[in-house]
Amino acid sequence: MSAQDFLVELGTEELPPKALASLGDAFLAGIEKGLQAAGLNYTGKQVYAAPRRLAVLIRQLDVQQPDRSINIDGPPIQAAFNAEGQPTQAALGFAKKCGVELSEIDQSGAKLRFSQHIPGKATASLLPTIVEDSLNDLPIPKRMRWAASREEFVRPTQWLVMLLGDQVVECTILSQKAGRESRGHRFHHPENVVITTPANYVEDLRKAYVLADFAERRELISKRTAELAMQQEGSAIVPPALLDEVTALVEWPVPLVCSFEERFLEVPQEALITTMQDNQKYFCLLDSEGKLLPRFITVANVESRDPKQIVQGNEKVVRPRLTDAEFFFKQDKKQPLETFNERLKNVVFQAQLGTVFDKAERVSKLAAFIAPKIGGDAARAGRAGLLSKCDLATEMVGEFPEMQGVAGYYYALNDGEPEDVALALNEQYMPRGAGAELPQTLTGAAVAIADKLDTLVGIFGIGMLPTGSKDPYALRRAALGVLRILIEKQLDLDLNAAVEFAVKQFGAKVKAAGLAEQVLEFVFDRLRARYEDEGIDVSTYLSVRALKPGSALDFDQRVQAVQAFRKLPEANALAAANKRVSNLLSKAEGAIADHVEPKYFDNANEFSLYSAIQQADQAVQPMAAARQYSEALARLAALRDPVDAFFEAVMVNAEDAKVRANRYALLSRLRGLFLGVADISLLG
Repeated sequence: MSAQDFLVELGTEELPPKALASLGDAFLAGIEKGLQAAGLNYTGKQVYAAPRRLAVLIRQLDVQQPDRSINIDGPPIQAAFNAEGQPTQAALGFAKKCGVELSEIDQSGAKLRFSQHIPGKATASLLPTIVEDSLNDLPIPKRMRWAASREEFVRPTQWLVMLLGDQVVECTILSQKAGRESRGHRFHHPENVVITTPANYVEDLRKAYVLADFAERRELISKRTAELAMQQEGSAIVPPALLDEVTALVEWPVPLVCSFEERFLEVPQEALITTMQDNQKYFCLLDSEGKLLPRFITVANVESRDPKQIVQGNEKVVRPRLTDAEFFFKQDKKQPLETFNERLKNVVFQAQLGTVFDKAERVSKLAAFIAPKIGGDAARAGRAGLLSKCDLATEMVGEFPEMQGVAGYYYALNDGEPEDVALALNEQYMPRGAGAELPQTLTGAAVAIADKLDTLVGIFGIGMLPTGSKDPYALRRAALGVLRILIEKQLDLDLNAAVEFAVKQFGAKVKAAGLAEQVLEFVFDRLRARYEDEGIDVSTYLSVRALKPGSALDFDQRVQAVQAFRKLPEANALAAANKRVSNLLSKAEGAIADHVEPKYFDNANEFSLYSAIQQADQAVQPMAAARQYSEALARLAALRDPVDAFFEAVMVNAEDAKVRANRYALLSRLRGLFLGVADISLLG
């Protein structure tokens, strides 16, 4: 079967830059879906996306759809006709479903059967519908109309190219009649561009100053930006999202170096970087020490004969933004950071839980409670907690919300606060997302944990639990943040005590009954997903969860130990034995004795198990106390043989009540050894 290249390009007004790449990918996916549904084969595919166009190239596409045969079985003959040979509703319904008369249905077999040969259509006749369906299915949140047209799309359409081989596919889509004429760069080549063949699409547009390939433009910008930064003896900050957005804004990218006055460097560099990246789409430059250079890179969409004019224009545009940041910074420094708490007394955190200042006071006390327990300083953590929300009331954060925490750090240093107190004002928000940076100081860790626990307790305490995908106070993220800080920084904190302290601070504002247990359950439940992501079996998590450790670090150490234990050859047998012991003990009548009396042993295997348990107990107790859980479980694995021998030779439920009770006491000792680490009876 012969094949030819197929090209479709839809020209539009400037497409939304943040959505450009995803629109291109979705356009290709929709066309592929249509081609596959039609049974059309091809050898390659490519998507192109630029500010004013979306295009797809399909290489070596079948020019003819293959013929198809349809065979559909219907009801059995006995059900299709009654005793008089008249068709039943089942037969008539089957014929109607197939869209034919009953006489056209094959009645020679055991069942009715409809067979149809469908000749394939020319690919050119199928492509308009495939393209139109793909465009209709694009992920466009809000479509627009233009002029008098009733058509809707993300932006007004301007032209349409559709070629199969060197022939135009005749059709009209989104008010545009298909042809072979595209358009070049708005300024360098405003004339139409004739696309000679689909394979020449990229080169035909390149001659018209349009780089249609998103990936090519992205690589060119990235490479040239790095080169220019090196020439300035610096390195460029190139966030992937910003690089994608800039790539989507230009058809013919020309990176240029611009500068600003050095006096602006007295402003926190985070504020300058934020305004240049977010508002102007510039790439900022850093020196070898990570300090901001008074230069930036802009990406022009034109190859100017006088680049200085573009540079001067960008420098003129950025100056007012930097001046604003400078003004806000100087204004805020006119008063001590702590005085901004007065403003926060009038800012509501949550209607039932009080103001932002109320929250800061609670965080201060809770951080002071937490700090010494993780090796930090209570006074400094308390001070950081009291200052933690002050910068929310500053002019800087009012203008640049991304500066919360960062602005506080600079203002605290300006006031002469200790370094760790200043750092804590920013570290309180860490981690800011999955896998993001954690607090580096113990003061910051204490405030971060306190802030998150305060929010969890308060919001749970007024009954506003997260449901499904709704989590307006980001409680799941707060719980995961607490766990990450404690586990990854190896901080041993009893969350039971910390949460209880947090509950008491709210007083009558929350329903305290059962609140601590509810919050702790929620927090430790977050670990389940964390371990599943790490490839740890859920039963390992459940075996530790059954013991309800209060320390997240302790919890993690036990989980890692159980996961290692599972790889031992004795693990399955000991897990099964523990399950058997657990079942036996749950059915025991009355209290189980604390002590084992060897005088009631009447079997050598009882003596062997008792001796093995005593030896293991002496060896394991110091290990468990030192939280050497892996070593403890490895030592307990040696109990497999005496445990197996015991169950093979000994009847636990002996007729003699004292013998039976003594055997229960022995098994309780055995189970207690393992419960020092986890309930391995739950291992699946």
